[in-house]
Amino acid sequence: MKNIAIIGASGYTGAQLTALIHAEADLTIQGLYVSENSLDKGKPLADLYPSYSHIALTLSPLSEDAKAKIVAEADAVVLATEHSVSLHLAAWFYSQGLAVFDLSGAYRFSDVAQYPKWYGFEHEYPEVLAKAVYGLAEWNAKEIAATKMIAVPGCYPTASLTALKPLASLLTSAYPVINAVSGVTGAGRKAQLHTSFCEVSLTPYGVLGHRHQPEIATQLGQEVIFTPHLGNFKRGILATITVQLKPGTTTADVAAAYSVYDQAPLVTVKHNQFPKVDDVVLTPNCHLGWKFDENSGYLVVASAIDNLMKGAASQALQCIKIHFNL
Repeated sequence: MKNIAIIGASGYTGAQLTALIHAEADLTIQGLYVSENSLDKGKPLADLYPSYSHIALTLSPLSEDAKAKIVAEADAVVLATEHSVSLHLAAWFYSQGLAVFDLSGAYRFSDVAQYPKWYGFEHEYPEVLAKAVYGLAEWNAKEIAATKMIAVPGCYPTASLTALKPLASLLTSAYPVINAVSGVTGAGRKAQLHTSFCEVSLTPYGVLGHRHQPEIATQLGQEVIFTPHLGNFKRGILATITVQLKPGTTTADVAAAYSVYDQAPLVTVKHNQFPKVDDVVLTPNCHLGWKFDENSGYLVVASAIDNLMKGAASQALQCIKIHFNL
């Protein structure tokens, strides 16, 4: 039995992960934590999320005493916190010997020079960063098992990379073009005008400057054009990706490339059948659908995930189970 502390448990991702871990026979929750100045401290999780009324746990402030208690009792800590908060907490808990599963972007780039540009801070812990593994579960299982510092990928990169990585050896130098739409839970639980019900309308944002673009490019090993969109639905991501493949590539070659997922229980691949968001919402699954035009050499692949599940909480759970061999 592995004991897991969850920090940032009041947010959508932290609460979702709490429910997932609560349902696992081999895992238990050491405690749920929020910042000391959070208005949610002291509240039962079920007060914030009535659908989790079966979970009798309260949100505790992350005081120094609480941190010491986590180190004494937990095997791992999950950070569903802001990037700048995770930066320090991850390094501290790692130094105490705990396995750290960070859902922020604070450890996703191995190059320290990327952080001022994309996250607005200097990375102060290069020695910890050097140990971090990118937690794309279907691709980095051996590395996840071998380290105690796991950077769980972003939701858009998970959808995009799951679709693109099998094609890496078939790509030309032309940039893959990724158009992806996310539900508004991707913007977090905090009230904001542009995510209020009456304001949400399908629109692109972060055009040619979103921080997930370099994350995707780094892990793919090739530059991409990434355009995210906000959709008027609660949860889920649909990424539709257009790529040019090398001359002479056949439909059979593409099918062979995607056969890498034949033994991956959470990834479903279909030829000439395209997924929709409702296929994957509230599941840990990724559905891929693709079609290839041998005459033009262009392939279109669509990738659907739940942004709070495969894009965050359920992938974190995958990483936890891989790391602890559960």
